[in-house]
Amino acid sequence: MCSAATPNSGDRAGRGSPRPHVVLLPSAGMGHLVPFTRLATALCSGHGCDVSVVTALPTVSSAEARHLAALFAAFPAVRRLELDLASFDESEFAGADPFYVRYEAIRRSASLITPLLAGGASAASALVADIALASVVIPVAKELRLPCYVFFTASATMFSFLAYLPTYLDANAGGGHAIGDVDVPGVCCVPMSSVPQALHDRYDIFTRQFIANGRSLANADGLLVNAFDALEPEAVAALRQGTVVAGLPPVFAVGPLSPATFPAKDSGSYFPWLDAQPARSVVYVSFGSRKALPRDQLSELAAGLEASGHRFLWVVKGAVVDRDDASEITELLGEGFLQRIHGRGLVTMAWVRQEEVLNHPAVGLFISHCGWNSVTEAAASGVPVLAWPRFADQRVNAGVVARAGLGAWAERWSWEGEDGVVSAEDVAGKVKSVMADEAVRKTAASVREASARAVAAGGTSYRSLSELVRRCRNGLVTKETISNPTATGESQAALTPSSTLGSIPNDAPSIKQEQQPTDSQYIEVEHDNKRLKFVAWQDFDKN
Repeated sequence: MCSAATPNSGDRAGRGSPRPHVVLLPSAGMGHLVPFTRLATALCSGHGCDVSVVTALPTVSSAEARHLAALFAAFPAVRRLELDLASFDESEFAGADPFYVRYEAIRRSASLITPLLAGGASAASALVADIALASVVIPVAKELRLPCYVFFTASATMFSFLAYLPTYLDANAGGGHAIGDVDVPGVCCVPMSSVPQALHDRYDIFTRQFIANGRSLANADGLLVNAFDALEPEAVAALRQGTVVAGLPPVFAVGPLSPATFPAKDSGSYFPWLDAQPARSVVYVSFGSRKALPRDQLSELAAGLEASGHRFLWVVKGAVVDRDDASEITELLGEGFLQRIHGRGLVTMAWVRQEEVLNHPAVGLFISHCGWNSVTEAAASGVPVLAWPRFADQRVNAGVVARAGLGAWAERWSWEGEDGVVSAEDVAGKVKSVMADEAVRKTAASVREASARAVAAGGTSYRSLSELVRRCRNGLVTKETISNPTATGESQAALTPSSTLGSIPNDAPSIKQEQQPTDSQYIEVEHDNKRLKFVAWQDFDKN
């Protein structure tokens, strides 16, 4: 059912230690895939890991297929592990979001991942699974005694909401499944109007997945989130300190993950146009890869951009899945509009290299749906955001944008499923206001500086990712040692990595007198008929 490639296991990194082989398991959609490919290149190029990425084909969208092809072409050291999904009757979920249906197809194929993770030189040292797959993949990893980390690809604030929601539902069981305002301890109150639409339907396929995954987090060996401390200080701290919910494993804030550089097959027709525009004069407009605006809202947005008087680059979608999008720009917006804005505006339906657009000096504002990849790219480039969330976690993310001062959020603007259309007058007025707001521009620039510090060597996110790699590497060393107990001339035992226990790392400092562990910080294990005592080292990592 599966085919696997062997990683470059002969390489060595760090004190002669074997390179850990980290297997990444994304789910579906560019919002999930892009952070995983960025994590893959960071682990491979910057942290001395062998990396494999599990791919379930065919992908839902053409954008995913192109992105994966570009990854493996540009980074041949990143290996592809192909997963053939189990047969699955999608008619069971007729009318459901196609990406949520793909989550379900991968979830039902979880047992088929085992051959990719075990056996021979290609055996994995650790698995990093997408949050959408957590509840079904963690047990598979446990059966293999393989450390399993869960990667939440969106904001730490939304991660806190997911982690806390089972507790909220249990406490409010008398009211059925109804979700009102959710006050996440130590983070913020998520109003009912910002709760992802699907979660209000207890029978929705996404709701069942979401709650099951939230309940499974304590069983993981660690949790990764594409966030950084300075952008979401309360959420990151509350997750780490157990304020959101007790019993979570270590939390690694590793964002914003830097974009992987893929050779461009085309230069992008929009770059020459951008090059000709004055500094900070262009409004960049994109609502992401997952949803398309209704036709009446498209018309109002077009009129609003035109009335704003500002230059703009607008990426338009006509369908949820790009393979289904047969629309033409003239059909969506009208020939008259395109003629009137000629020279001042540029509209495209092509995939754009968004991080490069946001880093272009001509761009001064980003009208965004607040998908988390878009928010982190805006933060890294220092471009102010005019938040216009449309569905899922996007209102929660828009709240992050507003609280951090990265931009503005017109909270009364409607989103998917709500009545009402945002008028051209409202769009034009808000664009003018934010483009003229020097305070927002300065704050966005400071967010960019904080973002750069987080991922630089020694920064908070760099250290978090380094710690994750250290745990993966030490787990690999321990397993190799137990297979050859005489390698170091003395008996040693392996401890399966877990959320509460780890063996003493090779590069650990000697324990000072004031750090001497108490009896409760030791664990005894039996190996070769001997009782061996180990320090529960992770307790010291917290200091």
